[in-house]
Amino acid sequence: MPVRRIIAHLDLDAFYASVELLRHPELHGKPVIVCGSSPRAVVTTATYEARAFGVRSAMPATRALRLCPHAVRLTPDFTAYRSASAAVWDIVRTHIQVVEQVGIDEGYLDLSGFAAPKAAMRRLVGDIQQRTGLTASVGIGPNKLVAKVASECEKPRGLVALSREMACERFADAPPGLLPGIGPKTAQRLQGLGCETLAAVRRADRAQLVAVFGENLGVHLHRRVHFEDERELEPVRETKSQSSEITFDEDVADRGEQRRFLNELSEQVCRRLADRDLRGRTIGIKVRLDDWTTVTRARTIERYTSDVAVVREIAQELLAAYDPPRPVRLLGVRVAAFGSADAPGADEAETGQLRLSV
Repeated sequence: MPVRRIIAHLDLDAFYASVELLRHPELHGKPVIVCGSSPRAVVTTATYEARAFGVRSAMPATRALRLCPHAVRLTPDFTAYRSASAAVWDIVRTHIQVVEQVGIDEGYLDLSGFAAPKAAMRRLVGDIQQRTGLTASVGIGPNKLVAKVASECEKPRGLVALSREMACERFADAPPGLLPGIGPKTAQRLQGLGCETLAAVRRADRAQLVAVFGENLGVHLHRRVHFEDERELEPVRETKSQSSEITFDEDVADRGEQRRFLNELSEQVCRRLADRDLRGRTIGIKVRLDDWTTVTRARTIERYTSDVAVVREIAQELLAAYDPPRPVRLLGVRVAAFGSADAPGADEAETGQLRLSV
């Protein structure tokens, strides 16, 4: 008899802000916004007290402070966050064998074969809180999508288990934007079709969705609203690349804004490389357009590097060469092909790649 597939999504509650509260306990109960100090900084995260005023991650810091002018503003300390994250995921891997960490504060866990998956997760989150002081929310389901959405619906400290059918029923009246991958513009177009809830989108004919949104996004939407997801967990056993990416709340068409975010992503990646004493020869970018077309471009250079100036310059050149023809919903920067800085480069000076994902 095949083992029933059970996936959990573990998401640390307001992670960066929670780490800051451990370091500044006098701020407990106060609205705190973690963001940079530049005029064009964006919110990294915020406490739930600040979120009650409408503050959200990736929101311009100036707007966040208008919404919550009495908030305490803290500059992010990524070294502290990475250290806290490493401690958490070390604990996770002592409890669960198959883990796909997808960010500094979230990941998927394979609970297939566990006799009591909810009890196992209660033990895990209890251990995390006892040993680190951090809390987490957990969603459990038959696939990644159900688990991800379930982990969000009772934050903080939530533990929700749903079947695919239960998810369809529970979120029937929710707006389409509830689901990862359905952004504001797609939700607005769905609303134009009279589909203001997930149940309404499910009633729409698949052919109609394809006609409006194209083959890729139309099929993707149809599967998403039915909470269908066949993706497998992808445990990373060896570091083969370092990357950082951001999905925008609203698609970004301005090239200057795209370049600014690309610079920030390059700096994040190079900080991780420096922390791990890694250097790579292949530098790439990832661009997802508003129609869900995803393009990656990469260049391999002669020498191994972790120099942010080099990574930033090549990332900008790759973006300029691609020249996105539509507004962008996601940007990413990646460094791969690791080796020693003293190792010789390849015979060729550089190569370029272009891949379209459907």
